[in-house]
Amino acid sequence: MRAVGLHPDVVVVTSRIWQTNCTFVRSGDEAFLIDSPVLPDELEALPVVMEQAQLGSLKGLLVTHADWDHLLGRYAFPDAPLGCGETTAARLTAEPGAAQRELRAFDEEHYVQRPRPLSLPGVQALPVPGFCALGDGELECHPADGHTADGTAYLIPWAQVLVCGDYLSPVEIPWIGAGGDVGAYLATLARLRRLVEASKMVVAGHGAPQQSEAALEILDADVAYLEALLESGSAAALPDGRTTGAQRKIHAQNVARVVG
Repeated sequence: MRAVGLHPDVVVVTSRIWQTNCTFVRSGDEAFLIDSPVLPDELEALPVVMEQAQLGSLKGLLVTHADWDHLLGRYAFPDAPLGCGETTAARLTAEPGAAQRELRAFDEEHYVQRPRPLSLPGVQALPVPGFCALGDGELECHPADGHTADGTAYLIPWAQVLVCGDYLSPVEIPWIGAGGDVGAYLATLARLRRLVEASKMVVAGHGAPQQSEAALEILDADVAYLEALLESGSAAALPDGRTTGAQRKIHAQNVARVVG
């Protein structure tokens, strides 16, 4: 696990698994944690990171979408309220126990032991598009579906940092997951372009945070890949630098979902 400060009010923690990112954001003496790392020792370390970075008191947890690897913040902060966009709250309601089952399958495969089962009670739905108050500031909440049927990107205006969930990754190609849609993914990328241009740093769901110029290059490559996927199916070229075996497996899944 590594932690890096992007701004006096923003610290990003990256997991050893899939380079999954979570982001502490502070305003005044209050803070949110957006998403989560994956491994138990990483989750146990989050309160220490928060204290060492002098991020104030935790007001709550936010998530970008309902994939299980982004939902684990309750292990670090079991009493914290959990907020998410309306589409994510609807997905969690429609898929009761799905995240817990997928987490359990991961843990069994990798011999991971956790202190207790994952609990996700009392999720608070946030209006998207909309705003989420934090201290004396507000996070902007923007729709970000396409990877899955749900999703929210969070813009931190005073820090000029965009936390966008599973988009604009430097290590992972666009992934059309269960409930995802290429057209919706492209529409999200079009919305994200303006937000990236208004930011200095972009935190994707997986991979090192990127400066806005690099994130725009990733965005253009992702658009080109998705358009080629629609036109050419399995013959679509993967984005440069994201051609590993794992990414070829994702590409095959994309082809199966898009082409059938």
